[in-house]
Amino acid sequence: MIGPNSENIGVVSIEEALRIAREAELDLVEVAPTADPPVCRVMDFGKFIYERAKKEREARKAQTKIEIKEIRLRPKTNEHHRYLKVRDARRWLEAGMKVKVRVRFRGREITYPEIALEDLKQVAEELSDLAVVEQSPMLEGRTMLMVLAPGKQPKKK
Repeated sequence: MIGPNSENIGVVSIEEALRIAREAELDLVEVAPTADPPVCRVMDFGKFIYERAKKEREARKAQTKIEIKEIRLRPKTNEHHRYLKVRDARRWLEAGMKVKVRVRFRGREITYPEIALEDLKQVAEELSDLAVVEQSPMLEGRTMLMVLAPGKQPKKK
């Protein structure tokens, strides 16, 4: 048991611990139930809950959220249009976001997945200076997709 002034009291019975907590006009809180014997502390329970919630909020604020952006192509997408999409993807990768490249098939285009695979490989090659392929191209239903993650930093000129 840990007392009201953070001093170690030692192993005491439950009745004795409750008596000490009542005398200090505080609560008896079990802080480590899995320990042998369980560790209890004499403290203000409301303050304990508030401090714990405050720590959790701070931890959530400190987390970085990785955003996933997506560029969509078709097997018939021309070079210029793909260049514009790759330029957007480059900007997002430099900002630290992941990029999902999706090639959507319509109609009978699904019979030529090698065209989409070639497009995805070309996009990966164009972005290879600052991105790594996190998920290689794979077919999911009527779409083929690949995920690029920011990897190597671009060389400064």
